Amino acid sequence: MTMTSAEMKALTHQYVMNTYGRFDVAIDHGEGSRLYDPEGREYIDLTSGIGVTDLGYGYQPWVDAITQQAKKLNHVSNLFYTEPSAKLAQILCQRTGMSSVFFANGGGEANEGIIKLARKYSFDKYGEGRATIITLNNSFHGRTITTLKATGQPRFHNHFFPFTEGFRYADANSMESLLSVAGDDVCAVMVELVQGEGGVLPLDPDYVKALRRLCDERDWLLLADEVQTGVGRTGKLFAFQNYDILPDAATFAKGIAGGLPMSGVMAAPKCRDVLGPGTHATTFGANPICSAAALVVQETINDKFLEEVNAKGAYLRQQIEALNLPCFGKTRGMGLMIGIEMAEGYSNSEVATRLIDAGLLVLTAGPGMRLLPPLVITKEEMDKAVAIMKATLS
Repeated sequence: MTMTSAEMKALTHQYVMNTYGRFDVAIDHGEGSRLYDPEGREYIDLTSGIGVTDLGYGYQPWVDAITQQAKKLNHVSNLFYTEPSAKLAQILCQRTGMSSVFFANGGGEANEGIIKLARKYSFDKYGEGRATIITLNNSFHGRTITTLKATGQPRFHNHFFPFTEGFRYADANSMESLLSVAGDDVCAVMVELVQGEGGVLPLDPDYVKALRRLCDERDWLLLADEVQTGVGRTGKLFAFQNYDILPDAATFAKGIAGGLPMSGVMAAPKCRDVLGPGTHATTFGANPICSAAALVVQETINDKFLEEVNAKGAYLRQQIEALNLPCFGKTRGMGLMIGIEMAEGYSNSEVATRLIDAGLLVLTAGPGMRLLPPLVITKEEMDKAVAIMKATLS
């Protein structure tokens, strides 16, 4: 029988490592963009598992694809060939202009892979001594030892010494800052085109294009961390398409398989063969069930669907700003990746707790709020979310 909320929380506290600052909510099941606790209380979900469940909950084609693939083949080593991952790689390359794909499991692992790719590209061409990667202040790239160091926030550079070296940090949107930390030892620049954990901060388009030109001039790789921004979240399949550039390599994760663990690295033509046999691997990457789920995501997130994501994002931001709530400032973001500034004197964590208690699941990011609803969210669900904000925060 299904546990009660109290039983679920008690068992978690007894046996699960306390590494998350959990909200006081237990989730049992979901439908569309709504989640329910074991007692049947409804929550409008503006989090989608931190940008993962892009097709919401219970999407039947996704469920059917997983079921059919599980009956056929659940796992096989990457020492052999399988159909779902080959088809998925083809679709990703054709839709982005990339040339090859490596499949992994989570965002941190994907970013480890892109770091290895950049350093090997430089080593193959220039030898040792050219391995430094520049990342941006306020960035977030993962929780492995290496990706923590790649993250441009000092608070993450603690506890787990010694960290992997070879990273320097520059201010976002400042070429002057970036050039001040450049040198002959640099091999790449790694950016989130919209800084997610840092507060939903889109990079300036002119800065991104200047960065692309600089990397071309110096033969640095331009690396795009699209773990959170990819797979339709920003109104394009990948955020770099909003900036009209092609990075040399890009990572993806989060929504790629609609709720199953999957991630990867896409390489542009000049980097397609950098990682050869024996240089990189993972046991569960390209899992057939995850790949089958990801194929449904790709089939669903077509051009018309992406237009609707942009329209939904614009509508939700407009409705939130029209509330003129005392705790909220301006909104920002792309597509259905939305940040809300907090007015002076208000705590984002306290506001988030009040909204969650009222039946609206939200996230914090940096000093503000972050909304990452399922991409299939309806106007009715958005209107209900805004009504909860009005009733709770006015």
